[in-house]
Amino acid sequence: MAHLTRREWHKLTLGGVAAAAGILPGAAPRAAATQAESRFAGVLIGLQSYSLRDLSLDDGIAAMQQLGITSCELWEGHVEPAELRRPENRERLRRWRTTIPLDYFEEIRWQFEDAGIEINSYNLSFKDHFSDAEIDRGFEMARMLGAPAITASAHMNSVPRIARYADRYGVPVAMHNHSRVDPNEFSSPDDFARAIEMGGPAPIAVNLDIGHMVAANHDPIAYLRANYQRIVTLHLKDRERNDGPNTPWGAGDTPIRETLLLLRDEGWDIPANIEYEYPGEDTVTEIGRCLDYCKDVLSG
Repeated sequence: MAHLTRREWHKLTLGGVAAAAGILPGAAPRAAATQAESRFAGVLIGLQSYSLRDLSLDDGIAAMQQLGITSCELWEGHVEPAELRRPENRERLRRWRTTIPLDYFEEIRWQFEDAGIEINSYNLSFKDHFSDAEIDRGFEMARMLGAPAITASAHMNSVPRIARYADRYGVPVAMHNHSRVDPNEFSSPDDFARAIEMGGPAPIAVNLDIGHMVAANHDPIAYLRANYQRIVTLHLKDRERNDGPNTPWGAGDTPIRETLLLLRDEGWDIPANIEYEYPGEDTVTEIGRCLDYCKDVLSG
C-alpha cells in the first residue's frame, strides 16, 4: 500500500486552501471562540457526535462544552431532519439533501465555532442507494461545515463513484470499519486496501474503529503502525473479540490504552474520537468517564 506523508495528507485535507487563513471555499472567515483544546500529552481527544444520539444538536454542543471537548466528528443524524431518516421517507431525504440551501450547513459551522469546537470531519455514509447528486452534494455540505474530511460507513461497490468526487474536491473520504463480514462493507485491513486501490489517485482514507477491528479479530495496533498516514480519524470504543459486545472501557479486549500511548509517543496528529456505544447510565456522564480514561492514560 502506498504511503503519503502527513504533509501530503494535510494538503489533501485542505483541498489546496491556505490553512493559515482558516478559510474553506464557499464560506466566509469567522473568528472562533477562544478555548483550550481537548488535547492531552499532544493527543487530540474528540467525540463522534453519534455518541450523543439521544440529544439534539444544540444540546449535544452544550454537552461537549460542559465536558470540555473541542473536536467533533459530526454525525449526519445531527444535521438531517430526523423524520426524513426513516426508511419510508428515503426519497424525501434525497430531495432534502440535494435542494437544502447550503447556508443551512454554514450556520451549523458557526454554531460549532461560536462554541469553540472544531469539526474534524463530517460523518456522511455513502451507500449504494445514494445518487451521484447526493454524493456530490455531500462534499459541498462538508465544505460549508468547514470539515476537512468526510467519514463514511460506505458500501464497497460505491467506492469508484465516491473516489471521483473525492478527487474533484480534494477532500479525503475515510472509510469506517465494522465487525460484520460482508463483501460490500469494511471489516478487515484487506477491505481498506481494496478500497484505496479502487480509488486510485483519489484521497480514499481510513476512519479506523479500533473496537470494531478487535471484534472482527484483527489487530488495530498493527494496522495503525503500518498505515497511520492513511488514517484521518480514529474511533475509540471497547469491544470483545469474536464479534463480542461493546463494554465499558477497560472491560473488553480493545487496546485503547496502547492506542493512545502510540499516538502520544509517535506524535501522530490523528483525532481520536470517543464513540460511546456500551450500555450505561446518563450519556454525558458516560462520555465523561471515557474522557477521564483518556486523560488518565495520557497523564501517566
